[in-house]
Amino acid sequence: MNSSERKDYDIFIIGGGINGAGIARDGAGRGYSVALAEMNDFASGTSSASTKLFHGGLRYLEFFKFKLVREALIEREVLLKASPHISWPMRFVLPLNPEMRFERDTPTSRLLVRLMPWMKGRRPTWLIRLGLFLYDFLGRRNILIGTAAVDLKKNQVGAPLQDKYSKAYEYSDCWVEDSRLTLLNIIDAQQRGAKIYARTKVMSAVQQRGLWKIELKDEKENTFYCRAKLLINAGGPWVEDVIQIVSQLQSKEKVRLFRGSHIVTRKLYEHEKCYFFQGKDGRILFVIPYEEDFTLIGTTDAEHNSLSVKPKCSDAEIDYIIAFANIYFKKNISRDDIIWTYSGIRPLYDDGTISVSAATRDYVVKPNSSAGAPILNIFGGKITTYRKLAESVLEEIDQIMCNTTDPWTADAPLPGGEISIEGVIKLREDLAVQLPFLDEFTIRRLIRQYGTQCASIFSNINSVEDLSDYFGHGLFAHEIDWAIANEWVRSAEDFLWRRSKLGLRLNQSQVRCLENYIKSFVVNM
Repeated sequence: MNSSERKDYDIFIIGGGINGAGIARDGAGRGYSVALAEMNDFASGTSSASTKLFHGGLRYLEFFKFKLVREALIEREVLLKASPHISWPMRFVLPLNPEMRFERDTPTSRLLVRLMPWMKGRRPTWLIRLGLFLYDFLGRRNILIGTAAVDLKKNQVGAPLQDKYSKAYEYSDCWVEDSRLTLLNIIDAQQRGAKIYARTKVMSAVQQRGLWKIELKDEKENTFYCRAKLLINAGGPWVEDVIQIVSQLQSKEKVRLFRGSHIVTRKLYEHEKCYFFQGKDGRILFVIPYEEDFTLIGTTDAEHNSLSVKPKCSDAEIDYIIAFANIYFKKNISRDDIIWTYSGIRPLYDDGTISVSAATRDYVVKPNSSAGAPILNIFGGKITTYRKLAESVLEEIDQIMCNTTDPWTADAPLPGGEISIEGVIKLREDLAVQLPFLDEFTIRRLIRQYGTQCASIFSNINSVEDLSDYFGHGLFAHEIDWAIANEWVRSAEDFLWRRSKLGLRLNQSQVRCLENYIKSFVVNM
């Protein structure tokens, strides 16, 4: 750390997932001096292991979580307009199946069993339609299309499904590149003045004279210190560790850890719509077109008892997902179809609920001043509501700082998103003219990755030779150099799985070449 750099901050944030990134961006934009430290790569945990949707959570209506659903539904279009290059509308097909059941412990299930015991826990069609009506009504849609009935015998979306499914409903939600969403918030925070400490672990935080003295250790094992008026614990799954070990506070708040796993298969069907499948156990499964040539299927909900165990899609979870999907598809999928699996830990606030599914998905902000300096501990949250969480945290910060600032992020595009939703097509066409020697897939990928930044990233490129070393599937050294300099890339994994999803395409030899190239570049930094 350069001795001339600022060492005193208003706000210090621990954690570079989506919650920490959103708070850093909002706080820096309101004029606070902000620092953020992430011990690994940004979005390397929960924030890159989601189902990758901006959605309201249709099934949360069964738990009467109307406020959570309404806030998330409204946020879909706010976030869509802020990042049209990394997010876009998608249609979800919900086949009707009389065999499907509620989870037994949902409030809706208990109510229907009491009022209509002959239903035996079934989800009746009229109730699904009522839920979708509420989904449309609560969302205040201006961009997204409302619910429609679908005849699966006449519509192409019925072709991959078993013949017993004849009717469905179709509704709207949005796709988002979750890890890039996190990264773009980090980049914007930095551009607005925040200090970003990548791959830097907070070793301790001690109160001294009303301030936090924070000890940090970077990836080269260098130790340094800074001070802050306020500490934000956005540690995600590690939120309790930050409370108990880093800041050594006493707190009754706890987090519950659940593992969500997904599989990625070869492309299962030709159309671009998603499926929302209901299971006999009351759970649901998303099936989503992924990276043009693949299909994403998930998710599970399983207790994860220890942070020392890296989340991994277990054999039991793979079997569960496959069996679930095969209830619906004509052509059964098998393990041979799986290209990749991933898992993430969902850190949910422990509200005392027994059921995994009933545990709150809402965010909870808990202030604590018992050490003599204030800390805000962040529990839970969803990708879709990260911006609203940040606004809630900034309201708390204003109160603590005896300050008044105004919300601003609702109308502010993220880096690369300074275009309309319709403008993405024109952006793609312009880049194809600018780089006529690149194939159509690579042009589409670059726009989805960088948006309006593409024009400047490739401004001096006039031929394929200008792009330098080639690693395969449209990836050249010129882009890697830019990502190292501007997006904190330090390994092949960083780029192939969190800055992009080219890890699905490059072979082992190509990955080794990329890793060696990045390491040689980084060593000289």
